[in-house]
Order: sequence, then C-alpha cells, then structure tokens
Amino acid sequence: MRIGFLNPQGNFDPTDSHWTEHPDFGGQLVYVKEVGLALARLGIEVDILTRRIKDPDWPEFSEPVTHYDSERERLRIVRIPCGGDLFLAKEALWPYLKEWVAGIARFYDSRLPDFFTGHYADGGYAGVVLKQQYASGFTFTGHSLGAQKLDKLDMNPANSKALEARFHFSRRIAAERLSMREASRIITSTGQERVEQYAHPLYASAVDSGNDERFAVIPPGVNTRIFCTEPGPADQAVAASLADRLPDLERPRIVISSRLDEKKNILGAVRAYCDSAVLRQRARLALYLRDVDDPFGQIQNLPPGERSVLEPILHLIDGSGARGDVDFVNATSQQILAASYRFFAQRGSVFVLSSLYEPFGLAPIEAGACGLAVVATRNGGPSEIFADGSGVLVDPANPAAIAEGIAQALTDHAGYAERIHQRVYSTYTWERTAESYLAAIETGCRSTRTMRSNSIALDASVRLKRYLARRGE
Repeated sequence: MRIGFLNPQGNFDPTDSHWTEHPDFGGQLVYVKEVGLALARLGIEVDILTRRIKDPDWPEFSEPVTHYDSERERLRIVRIPCGGDLFLAKEALWPYLKEWVAGIARFYDSRLPDFFTGHYADGGYAGVVLKQQYASGFTFTGHSLGAQKLDKLDMNPANSKALEARFHFSRRIAAERLSMREASRIITSTGQERVEQYAHPLYASAVDSGNDERFAVIPPGVNTRIFCTEPGPADQAVAASLADRLPDLERPRIVISSRLDEKKNILGAVRAYCDSAVLRQRARLALYLRDVDDPFGQIQNLPPGERSVLEPILHLIDGSGARGDVDFVNATSQQILAASYRFFAQRGSVFVLSSLYEPFGLAPIEAGACGLAVVATRNGGPSEIFADGSGVLVDPANPAAIAEGIAQALTDHAGYAERIHQRVYSTYTWERTAESYLAAIETGCRSTRTMRSNSIALDASVRLKRYLARRGE
C-alpha cells in the first residue's frame, strides 16, 4: 500500500529546516513527519506531498524528491510545483491548489497512491479535488480550524474586511466544510476536539459531530527517541551545567515549561507556588525561558508580546519574596529540554501545565515520558489524557487548587511517574498513532462513499457574513 500525505504549506527536508521559525513550519509538520515515518516502519510506502520551492531565501526545498535517511526505502518527500517558484505563505496558496493537484497526477502518471490523508484546510481541499477528479479516498486532519481562529480574533462586521484580506477565512471555511463532507474519516486528537470544534455553527450541515462513523479519535505521539527515561547524548553536559548554576540540587523542582502566552496561565501556577508556604518549603520553582538566562536583567531582549506576559510573573516573584526560590532554565533544543527533565525527575520533581484551556496537551506527556510527575489543567485534552489517574487534574483558575495538586504529586512522585510512563507507552507513541491511522485508512479503502458536493468552489462568504451578523446581535 502507498499512502500520500497532502501538506502543501510549509515544507519538509532531512534536517527540518526552518521548523518553529515561521508560522507554516510548526507542530503540523512534526505530526506529518512522525506519522509518516512510523507508517514506513510498519512497512507502508509513504509519500509526503508538499510544494516545490525554488527561492534563494529557501534553498532547502528545490529538489523534486528527497528522503529521510532512516526510512529511505519507504518514505519520500515529493515536492510538486504550483503558484510559481517563490515561497508562499499558506494564506496565499488557495488559488493554486488545483494546479498542485494536477501536478500530483502528472507525477504519478495518473497511477495515484492507494489512499491520501489531507492535513489542514489546504491539504483537505486537495483531497476533495483528488476525490472529484480521480475517485481517490482520503482522511482529513484539520489540526486547527478556521472557525475557532476567527472567533479568537473577534471577527465582526466592522473588521471582517481586513481579517478576510489577511486570512482568507471565506476560502478556508469553504475548504474545511468540503473536507469534512467528503473525507472517509475526520481525525481528531481528542473527543473534546471533535465535540467542541466540529460542532461550530459554521460547519453546520457539513458534518454531524455526534456521528461516530465520521470520526476517528487518534492522539498524536511523543518522540520517545528523545523524550524517555534513558539518558541521551546531551544528558552529561546538561547535568553539569545545571549542577554548576543551581543551588540545592537535591531538592525537587516544580517545573513550568510553556511558551510565554497568556493562555498558558503561567502566572496562575507561579502564584500557586508563591502563595504556598508548604510548596516553598518542599520544592524550588524551575521556570523555563527560551534564549534567556536571567529574565530580571534580560527581559528587554524578549519580543513585546512575551515581555508583557513575563513582566507580571517577575513582579509576583519579586513581590512575594520568592526570587531566591526560583531557578530559570534556558533549554534551546528538544534534546536539552528532555535531558533537563530527566535531571529533575531523578530528584522527585513535578511538571505543571496550568493553561486556561489546552486543546491536546503534548507537553505534559513529554515530561511524563522523561520521569516527571504531572499536574495539568482539567480544561481540554488533559482531562482525557489523565482520566485514568496517571496525572493530577486541577482547576487552572484556582491557585490554591493548583498548589494542592502539586503537593499531591510531590507526595506520591514515584507512583504518578510510573503511571504516566505506562500511559505514554500504551497510548501516546507515534507507533500507536500510525497504527490507528492505518486502521482508519484501511476502513476508508473499503468505503463506497461517493462525492456529496455538487460544487467545490472555495467561497463561504455568504455563510460567513450571516454568522458574523448573528454573532453581533
């Protein structure tokens, strides 16, 4: 069997060039790469189909075909040109997706892969076009949906023209609706994602979020080659660096490692620590800040958005007299991050994720895979991940509840660490993700689901205007 991953935005190469440096080079690419590699290890032939770029500013993506060294025989990165040679952000790709699909057909000389899996709205729409023109089947993984983004941006009749010009929501919503309607299965990371996101009014009549036959809940995995309890190549150097910089090495740490974003509610977790004499007596706080060693002296080096999140945190630490109880850790790579987790896990430490809402929750799984006990928000994906008691779930809006959960995890660190470790390897590895994908794809191959859409035009402007008008009432 050959499976084609449809991912026109961003790009892929053997060294993961530009990942995390551009909005189109984020977690979606990690997901596609890891599922593709895991499927290849299962003996499946995989093509990751993306866009060919011949741009001096993006020189890594000019070759039509390349490979990952670990799976050269079964996995190819296939780059199909469309929309000219230069790099285009995902918002600019919509007019060229049919051209991209035509290029895919030419590449295979019309002998297409047995099945496709479309990622994000643009990859999903490519799946729709392939289904219409070649009767190819596909699954759809949205990763994020346009309806939630426009709500988050507070799109309304007054600002809709500007936001539409930037994000092309009318095209994105249309592509998502078509993808939901035509895919053999819609893949979500959690049941909560399915219920909350796909039930949005903008997707009414495209999909019924209560229809089990239309969905497959498949959690993403952890890279257990990096996030594990076995020492890695960076451990010795990381341990030496931490030992040289940090006081009270044998005391447990309360580990907070989230990006500086208000939604992550780092301030709530720091307040839980600063307000608790019990926690301050039992453990130190370890706050991870990328590219910053001393935030009190280097905060001006951060972008304004991150600075606005960090300033009240530092003010709270200073004002509560906890400055001497807080360590700042600068982890500049996943390898260093995992090594530091293992260092702190050996000292009975606890990882805390206090987001106001967390769609999935990969970070606490990564921490748990390295041996840390986990305290996580009860809002969102963690409520499913830790429903078995492998982590402590807390109300992120209540600092006292966060503190109580941390104390509970510190008291039974060994038990929680063992339970989350078992949970990771039973459910949250890329091998498990790939096995579930393969099951959904094999079901899709047996499906006789025909085209339901008379038109595949990318225009949901009327629907969007009606929604915004009702929302503003």
